[in-house]
Amino acid sequence: MSIRVYRNAAIRTGAGENPLAQAMAVKGQTLLAVGSEADVRGAAGPGAELIDLEGAAVLPGLYDAHIHTAQYALSLDAVDLRDVRSLDEALARVAAHAARLRPGAWLFGGRWNSNTWDPPVQPDRYALDSVCPSLPVALPSVDGHTVWANSAALRLVGIDAGTPDPVGGEIVRDADGEPTGILRESASYPLRHLMVSADLTDRLRAAQEELLGLGLTSVHDIDGEDCRAAYLELRETGRLKLRVHKAIPATHLEAAIEEGRRTGQGDDWIRTGPVKIFSDGALGSHTCHMSEPFAGDQGNAGIAVTPYDDLVKLFGRAAGAGIAVATHAIGDRANRLVIDAYEAIGRTPGLRHRIEHAQHLRPADLARMARLGIAASMQPVHCTSDIDLVDSLLAGHGVASYAWRGMLNVGVALAFGSDAPVEHPNPFAALHAAATRTRPDGTPPGGWQPEQRLSMAEAITAHTLGAAYAAGEEERKGTLAPGKLADFIAVDTDPYRESPDAVLRTKVMTTVVGGEVRWQRS
Repeated sequence: MSIRVYRNAAIRTGAGENPLAQAMAVKGQTLLAVGSEADVRGAAGPGAELIDLEGAAVLPGLYDAHIHTAQYALSLDAVDLRDVRSLDEALARVAAHAARLRPGAWLFGGRWNSNTWDPPVQPDRYALDSVCPSLPVALPSVDGHTVWANSAALRLVGIDAGTPDPVGGEIVRDADGEPTGILRESASYPLRHLMVSADLTDRLRAAQEELLGLGLTSVHDIDGEDCRAAYLELRETGRLKLRVHKAIPATHLEAAIEEGRRTGQGDDWIRTGPVKIFSDGALGSHTCHMSEPFAGDQGNAGIAVTPYDDLVKLFGRAAGAGIAVATHAIGDRANRLVIDAYEAIGRTPGLRHRIEHAQHLRPADLARMARLGIAASMQPVHCTSDIDLVDSLLAGHGVASYAWRGMLNVGVALAFGSDAPVEHPNPFAALHAAATRTRPDGTPPGGWQPEQRLSMAEAITAHTLGAAYAAGEEERKGTLAPGKLADFIAVDTDPYRESPDAVLRTKVMTTVVGGEVRWQRS
């Protein structure tokens, strides 16, 4: 087996005992030696292949702890409403996209945010009908918790005035009781089940090139069973370049147990992750579960997508079968109920339970998370995207929002990711947000709630070792040390030395996974 020596670099290992190295020797998929060039070349022997990294900074491969890779792959050529600023602009873009589709096709995509429109009106099916009278349209909001559908789409899934609201969801209705086309939380599931692709394997293959080019070497995927099947096909055909920790949808939990799946099962390329359960909705959709109503929306304190008793049953069922639990919780009430449910089932040795997003908590609940060993899987860019929403909707709530510093201070393990395609999957944008708590344009000056900022080193740890820890993979990933997987990136900016603004502009030059160059900037 040949040995390669990667040299001439400032290698930020992330390992406390050896934080800065000059070279690394790779044998097979793992690191043989890390340290000075003389020591590494001595360990590698005279026949080693030398690879010059031309003075680049080197980091452990970045690990996205929460990403919807199937949805991201499909979004690359779907209609994108993320940057539109009015209903009319959204409709014009939908109409232009519809003109390129074959008759009878569904129009998916979306990621609209009516909170930022001028004026900020809630859209309805009649608006979509005006540009797509026959083509069925289903467009998730930017947070993914609301779907805007036209009349054709509602007819095809059988939603009408007589359809009752499902548990954990809402069919928004007009004064006459007719569906407006806005479906919240579980009410949108019939349409979401249609958002699949016959060529998902090929789309994921293309999407992994985008992710590798951003410096990601591992992902914790939160999408469905079709995504798992596509990744397995990529691995079997030798086309998988990215490591995947694959979550189980709650709807597939019983089947997964029957199949004998267990968290951690698999190999270094694809492992079984936790079961993903929804506790509540999202702030932008006014559906995250809060202790008090949203400001300006009296009577609405969000939606409990999964009732507490069901959370306890699901948690116990999964943990008893050797499957960890990752629970979506955004509102303070949702987070408290999820923590209560984890406490009710007790610690489960060998499993790392998590809260996904963990955005708004009562301050006392941070210490409870630490005591129970619950990891916080968070997405820093959600913070900077939501500044105005939090200030307007949660004014006076007394919650700790995106409390990264508070969590670290009490011992909560942080794992960072993107939630793409809700946000862009660029991890350097996440590092910038975590270290500054400002938007890319530098606002607000000094950062929003700056006491919750992290150092750049802490942010990098959360996006490498922290994500690996949440997946139970810290012995294989997250730092560059002998015996660990040879997953690393060479970048044009040393984030330990440069400013956060420079880090935001970082370009990845080379991405290595398992000792092989998997992506290189041309």
